[in-house]
Amino acid sequence: MFLGGGSNVLFCKDYDGLIIRNNIKGIHIEREDEQYVYLKAYSGEVWHELVMHCVERNWGGIENLSLIPGTVGAAPMQNIGAYGVELEKCFVELEALNLETLELQTFNKEQCQFGYRESVFKRHLKGHYFIYSITLKLDKHPHSNIEYGDIRQILSEKGTAPESASIREVSDAIIAIRSSKLPDPKVLGNSGSFFKNPVIPVDQFEKLKTDFPDIKHFPQENGVKVPAAWLIEQCGWKGKRVGETGSHAKQALVLVNYGAAKGEEIYQLALDIIQSVKDKFGILLEPEVNLIN
Repeated sequence: MFLGGGSNVLFCKDYDGLIIRNNIKGIHIEREDEQYVYLKAYSGEVWHELVMHCVERNWGGIENLSLIPGTVGAAPMQNIGAYGVELEKCFVELEALNLETLELQTFNKEQCQFGYRESVFKRHLKGHYFIYSITLKLDKHPHSNIEYGDIRQILSEKGTAPESASIREVSDAIIAIRSSKLPDPKVLGNSGSFFKNPVIPVDQFEKLKTDFPDIKHFPQENGVKVPAAWLIEQCGWKGKRVGETGSHAKQALVLVNYGAAKGEEIYQLALDIIQSVKDKFGILLEPEVNLIN
């Protein structure tokens, strides 16, 4: 098993095998023109440090993904995203080692089969490849997405006109938002957002809206996204502690370990939350975290 930062993995039991820590580092320009930089980063790089590398050079595209924990190699596997931006927006290709033939293969965006927190490497190619590097297309004349969440509000509070905000200012705003809502894993054990935000059919949403008029939602091309945090909070889990586990008081989507919980206890809490949301809303939550059980 290959492990990067381990920030999106829940061990429900001891792993029966060899774990290899990925520490392959390097960031360099593959090519560039007047508009874009094509940047290659190796999979052992810390993701946030890559974001800061780009922000410092005013290369736009991933500033909304500031402070996401983990390594570069996990980014395409998970198709990481936050605040209205997903990795696939600026993704060009990746190199991956075929673990059977030990040959490097290149996968373009289409071959990665990106979805919401999904890729081919989480499905039928899971365990068959080791992601070695990724190449991103970054804009030298960036225009950041500031429409999601509280980004505009934070920028305004800091005296910055949202429409003219630099990517540094957008990144700083997102770091401030994430820091205010998400516990520091060095202080309180957590893996960030534990569940995916479900996307449900329009007709199912309309029925739910009849019973829950204030249901939060975001229209999508393939249905309606309902925030998992809202669903969990409505079921009474936000801030609730169960033994040494619990749902975080500031963000219901984050499951925490108060210090002595084992992996299977966190997993049981997740199962209980999934069941309660299903019973109340008829929606089945899916873990975003990779489960080793």
